[in-house]
Amino acid sequence: MRAWVGLGGNTGDPVAILRAAIVALDKLPDTRLLRSSQLYRSPAWGPVAQADFINAVALLETSLDAPALLDGMLGIERAFGRERQERWGPRSLDLDLLLYGDRIIDVPGLRVPHPQLHERAFMLVPLLELDPQASIPGVGSARDALAALASGGVEVVG
Repeated sequence: MRAWVGLGGNTGDPVAILRAAIVALDKLPDTRLLRSSQLYRSPAWGPVAQADFINAVALLETSLDAPALLDGMLGIERAFGRERQERWGPRSLDLDLLLYGDRIIDVPGLRVPHPQLHERAFMLVPLLELDPQASIPGVGSARDALAALASGGVEVVG
């Protein structure tokens, strides 16, 4: 199964952390990294003032089911010092399961596609870099979703 994982962070050295997290995703059991996007910088938003985020998307091939993949992703977050304290607050690493094939999953603790994917340019830009024809199950074209958003502020990390 192909799975698309969004990566983000804005504390510590987020560029180094995201690069290392991409390597860690490739080391999950029964999973291999097919490719990853460039790194992008985007303004932070949420209830507290904080540093810009660095974001990317990784495309995986996995035989793990979605809950097992999510468990592995949460383990990687913890290994990189992620502490879930404040929603939308600063964090060392955030991994989100954006897409899991063309499946729609809605179980406690896991919703795929990611419920805000179609509303977040910082996820859509790197997703479309990897797959310009990406489709969001239940929503439609990722390109059309991005066109409906103001994507300003999402820029490649130099």
